[in-house]
Amino acid sequence: MLETFETVAKAVADRSRARILKLLEGGELCVCQITTVLNLAPATVSKHLAALKTAGLLQQRRDGKWVYYRLAELAFNAYAGPFLALVRAALADDPTIDEDRRVLALVNQVPLQALCDQGRAALPLGAQAETSCCGESR
Repeated sequence: MLETFETVAKAVADRSRARILKLLEGGELCVCQITTVLNLAPATVSKHLAALKTAGLLQQRRDGKWVYYRLAELAFNAYAGPFLALVRAALADDPTIDEDRRVLALVNQVPLQALCDQGRAALPLGAQAETSCCGESR
């Protein structure tokens, strides 16, 4: 039991993974959408998603070549639900989370194939500026 608790706690404690969980509060997203919002390498995002899935915090489904993730609806372990509830209640006024939501609104307007092929370059001009961890332009 302690090992499971530790796995879930470590998954939630990572900054990028917390951002992913907050993004998924709005519903299911494709890996390319998450990658574009976070502005991280696909391999890095895949590692974060794998850690969250291993912790029982995410579920995935495949639709052709697209892989979609959503917050876990089933209790895979005793700790996933309470940790997801904690994340839902936290970071309501965080500038990074606010910026992620702003970028996600733009990402949702772009076809998945374009996001997969071009990443942030597929976003409208002006939306492509890289952001720091605090939502400020670099």
